[in-house]
Amino acid sequence: MATVQSIDEFTRAYIECALWAEIDENKTPLDANYTIDDIAPESLQKIIADCQRFQAENAADLATYNHSQWSADELGGHDYWLTRNGHGAGFWDRDCLPDDVRERLTTAAHNAKEVNLYVGDDGQLYIYP
Repeated sequence: MATVQSIDEFTRAYIECALWAEIDENKTPLDANYTIDDIAPESLQKIIADCQRFQAENAADLATYNHSQWSADELGGHDYWLTRNGHGAGFWDRDCLPDDVRERLTTAAHNAKEVNLYVGDDGQLYIYP
């Protein structure tokens, strides 16, 4: 079982984006009250497996990020969360990616389907579905 410390940069950026972009039942961004340590172990394992799969299936395209401030893994994980969940930014609007790569990564993220984080009755975060 992976630990929080062993999570790769792509997956860490994906989780950080999820915490930043999602809200709780009081409309408060999750990152105001929760961290990666609050994700239930079984949900963390699902997230890790999902991110590993996406990276493996799209490795060549993800490697084409060319940004001076953030690494390809940081941007890739961030954009994967945003794109698959229909936020107003993501792969499709990155000027640091070639047009054909933007289209392929956007399609791949949409094919992965939307997922959400929610706060369980036990105060831990869970991924759904």
